[in-house]
Amino acid sequence: MADLLLLALGASLVNHFVFSGVIGVRPVVAASRRVEAAAGMGIATLFVLTIAPALDHLVWRGLLVPLELGYLRPLVLILFITAAAQVADLLLRAKRPRLQELLRGCVPLLATHCAVLGVAILNLEQPGSLLASLACGAATAAGFAIVLLLFALLQERVDTSDLPRALRGAPIALVTAGLMALAFVGLNGIGPR
Repeated sequence: MADLLLLALGASLVNHFVFSGVIGVRPVVAASRRVEAAAGMGIATLFVLTIAPALDHLVWRGLLVPLELGYLRPLVLILFITAAAQVADLLLRAKRPRLQELLRGCVPLLATHCAVLGVAILNLEQPGSLLASLACGAATAAGFAIVLLLFALLQERVDTSDLPRALRGAPIALVTAGLMALAFVGLNGIGPR
């Protein structure tokens, strides 16, 4: 249990893929203009990154390894990511149409989202149990949601600030992302020695 907790903490905060792996910076900057949209994208990412690696793990152990079809694993993973993104989009349309409208079709793009694909592929390389796969996917998505929400809150604050003209828009977004990256990198020394 302690191992799963350390894995979850490491995946969500210490080894954060946006800042330590520089995967998915653009979605953080683009999708976090409003807190509600950031929360919706975080929830959709949580759904996709929890379901797809779990299904992949089950198919890997139950079908691909016994039939010696290991070379098909990336293709199967991409199919699961696409299916999970489509299910997340359908659920958002049914349950939260306003949020789905706010995200303007971003949820189906989770299937090609570099962060989702990168984390899922990294999850492939780490042998472990189904529970570890679930924990890693959910914790990574939770870390992404935290970054999205924090960035959205900061962006809302920056948008109402009186900034010099040269810093408005993308420049201040990149400065903000850089400062957040420094804060997350500061967590790197935390853990057992």
